Amino acid sequence: MKNILINLSMALVSTAFAFFLFTQFYGTKATLDVSNATARLASHEVNPINSSPRLWAGEVAVDFVSTSKQVVDAVVNINTLSASGYRVSSGSGVIISSDGYIITNHHVVEDGSTIEVTLYNKRRLEAEVIGSDPTTDLALIKINARNLKPITYGNSDNVEVGQWVLAVGNPFNLASTVTAGIVSAKARNINILRGAYSIESFIQTDAVVNPGNSGGALVNIDGELIGINTAIISESGGFEGYSFAIPSNLVRKVVRDIREFGQVKRAILGVGISDVTDELAIQLNLPSIAGVYITNVNRGSSAAEAGLRNGDVIISINEMPTGSVPELQEQVALFRPGDRISLEFYREGRKFRRDNVELKGIDGTDSRR
Repeated sequence: MKNILINLSMALVSTAFAFFLFTQFYGTKATLDVSNATARLASHEVNPINSSPRLWAGEVAVDFVSTSKQVVDAVVNINTLSASGYRVSSGSGVIISSDGYIITNHHVVEDGSTIEVTLYNKRRLEAEVIGSDPTTDLALIKINARNLKPITYGNSDNVEVGQWVLAVGNPFNLASTVTAGIVSAKARNINILRGAYSIESFIQTDAVVNPGNSGGALVNIDGELIGINTAIISESGGFEGYSFAIPSNLVRKVVRDIREFGQVKRAILGVGISDVTDELAIQLNLPSIAGVYITNVNRGSSAAEAGLRNGDVIISINEMPTGSVPELQEQVALFRPGDRISLEFYREGRKFRRDNVELKGIDGTDSRR
């Protein structure tokens, strides 16, 4: 009996000692693990649930508010009226000078007798059409006003796919509407303009653009004009994710021509062209599937005088890459007859350069006037 009591006492002491050791070591460690887990979870919850993933990496937020304030006053609402006073079309326009010059789309004003402009402060004025160019779908109009707030031009050649943009206009006559998106692509041709010499090298965005946005501004985050919103691709008639803008560099050139000459002075190379395919790139021993393939050279043209031949592949103009037909057309359209350019091209696998190539006009002249 005595041995039983001794053994029982030793068992109780051993159990108590074991429990003491467990609470001193294992119990404390378990509490720290839970605390650490809670701390990590809290650190993840610092970011708001609906914040942009771009901000999680510590990037600065894009300030759409200040950009919008900077540009909305420069965008106007345009209503085109028939001779009997009925509205035949509506759209938007962008003020480009403090004395009343406004750029818009040709298709917004082409069929009207009266052009009515509503400013950001709801003031209504009648506009005069200074000039219009269906090949680029641009028109320049003017109102009798002073001390307006013009937009600042940006360089559309510097636009990059993926950058933020804002579209400002008057869709469905809803004044001063601002939408945001990114540049989806550059140098898009959607075969919407008529004419053999039409220029389609659109900036494509996913910023929401609807009927009435035509002629409005596409701006970068600095509030600079990088394009004039012109078209959408839609099966429903409304926005479906694809909108297109005329690059601002081309807009500036057209405006300059209309103000100086009353019409656009178009220069051409005088060649038939097509895009380079993978088969052509292999056949011609090109380093990449890019460039513009010359299918024919017109006699007496700028290209002929520069020594270009059928089968050459133009890859740049004034060191600006021309990886596709729209890109080449846009670059050439920036010049007037009589201007000189440099171009690079491949011939039979070898790279060549021609400087001081004088451009001619559509009628074959080389005069600026």
